[in-house]
Amino acid sequence: YLQVVRGKTAALFSAATESGGVIAGAPEDQIRALFTYGDALGIAFQIVDDLLDYGGSAAAIGKNTGDDFRERKLTLPVIKAIAHADAEERAFWGKTIEKGQQDDGDLDRAMAIMARHGAMQAARQDALMWAAKARDALTVLPDHPIRVMLADLADYVVARIN
Repeated sequence: YLQVVRGKTAALFSAATESGGVIAGAPEDQIRALFTYGDALGIAFQIVDDLLDYGGSAAAIGKNTGDDFRERKLTLPVIKAIAHADAEERAFWGKTIEKGQQDDGDLDRAMAIMARHGAMQAARQDALMWAAKARDALTVLPDHPIRVMLADLADYVVARIN
């Protein structure tokens, strides 16, 4: 999961933040910190996006709730639910995600299984941890209003799931 997220969302975020340091002529340790910040922020952002797919409004997330499920995406909440699944639940995930055989009510069942195993809450905790890593990476940067704005951005990314 992290490899996929790092290859898309986090790569974009880290390139954007790192390049700002390079263009500004920042010292190497600050450039590395900006890369680390963007990487962690991108991971937190993607986890939140995954969570919102199972609990956000279509207007807020820009897509229909459950699109990731219907598109058979193995997102973090699903991974966490599968990790704790019994045999019947594993068969359900195999049918719906692996094979793409989805019936009416399967999204509701998926959400019930995730709730049963605390998968959404566990993924939320992961998002909060990655946002904290992003904020922590900023400590090597000089005290500046932009540093505060970057920290606030990390908080905002995860505030979308509160």
